[in-house]
Amino acid sequence: MEPSPAAHSLSPTESATELHGRLAQLRNGIEREAGKTLDDWRPAIRREEFLPSATNLARYLALRKVDLRDLQDRLIVLGLSSLGRCEDHVRATLDATSATLASIAGLTPEGYPSARAFHDGAARVALAKDAMFGPGQADTCIMVTLPTEAAEDENIVRQFVYAGADSVRINCAHDDEQVWGAMISHVRRVSEEVGRPVRINMDLGGPKLRTDLGDRLKGKRLFTGDRFRLVPGQPVKGKGIAEATLNHPELIGKLEVGTEIWLDDGKIGGRVEALEAGTALVEVTSVRPTGVKIKHGKGVNLPGVEVEIPALTEKDLNDLDFVARNADTIGFSFVQTPQDMRDLIAALEARLGDGDLPAVMLKIETELAVRNLPRLLVQAGGRLPVAVMIARGDLSVELGMNRTSEMQEEILWMCAAAHVPTVWATQVLESLMKEGRASRAEVTDAAMGQRAECVMLNKGPYAPQGIAFLQEVLRRMDRHHGKRIAILGPLHSWQEPQAL
Repeated sequence: MEPSPAAHSLSPTESATELHGRLAQLRNGIEREAGKTLDDWRPAIRREEFLPSATNLARYLALRKVDLRDLQDRLIVLGLSSLGRCEDHVRATLDATSATLASIAGLTPEGYPSARAFHDGAARVALAKDAMFGPGQADTCIMVTLPTEAAEDENIVRQFVYAGADSVRINCAHDDEQVWGAMISHVRRVSEEVGRPVRINMDLGGPKLRTDLGDRLKGKRLFTGDRFRLVPGQPVKGKGIAEATLNHPELIGKLEVGTEIWLDDGKIGGRVEALEAGTALVEVTSVRPTGVKIKHGKGVNLPGVEVEIPALTEKDLNDLDFVARNADTIGFSFVQTPQDMRDLIAALEARLGDGDLPAVMLKIETELAVRNLPRLLVQAGGRLPVAVMIARGDLSVELGMNRTSEMQEEILWMCAAAHVPTVWATQVLESLMKEGRASRAEVTDAAMGQRAECVMLNKGPYAPQGIAFLQEVLRRMDRHHGKRIAILGPLHSWQEPQAL
């Protein structure tokens, strides 16, 4: 947005006077709205150390309701802050900018905030990052998923850690307590061996929506134009259109004509063509030309449909008996509402009594979770240490691939405002981890992950190489970027300027 024509004719002093008045109005409005928001949040905040973070988050939410583009452009002309990096210190940025505008305009001098006001938020994030994901050998930590084989072979863990892993992830959707316990023993032993903490994250499986296929669909290759019917009961054999159901069949009743359905983490896309007697006729609309085999138990996404099912399953509650006492950080899958967070806290308190609650990593996987993110951060951070995983795979299916880049950016901003560390996840260096060679696009994506506090790698036969490669990428990016700020160190990639 270009500044108004009248703004171009003002002298610096006149422009600073006008902008000072606009900024005062903006700041007063933000304080009023943030105060009301904080009053609503206050009962949920029992960790007093989280109160400054919640206050800054409330200010940031109020700030980002305003279109600041014209104000930004005019501040830049005066050589001042564009307000574009104020996420973790909103009030300090506004106060410092106002003080400088007052000085330029010749108004009554205003005091500047302390340097600590600009660095306190980043320091809080750094401390939380170290506690949850390890001190790290770069500003951004590396977390890697352990394969089942790591329970029997300690050397797998050793290779990961020596390659540069700062923390490991155990997926509780697979294996059992005996396997998890063996993995943890190996991690603790290797951690002592290398002389640095290696944190353990245990992901609860959660209530992921999955396919329940009839015999005629199991293993069938689907092509564009194929049809099948979703039914609330068990699929029946026989002629006609093949049938399937969901592990939460009650959701079929929420579908409408035109609803999109994605199967197997987005490999198969479909659209509801018709509804009849509680069933839904689905036509395949998006699949690769060679087709994709539909498999039993694969994930299902219903973009635009509010999937209101509890985030904690019976299995999760059983797993928590072990997880609560052994994990450094608990990955909370499919969390969507503040009530989900309250349920987890209650379950942890029931198992740990008055003991300290472990840190929780919120896995943001749905559109509803995105909409509720500020409330989730406060509900969690008000009681225990919290981090956020940007689960880009599910998010891209839920929101659409064209919104993924925008949404991961907004989540990074929101978490920075709440002083909460983030995890950059899903298919990072996937080709390298599985096949031994990264694509150029994957390398760029890995470099972008440096803006988060941790990058997560999935398992694969080339995991040690992937970890070492990622560590080098992150180390190099640390020379040029803070979390959201370009670091202007000297560049040495070019020759000295010479005559042409």
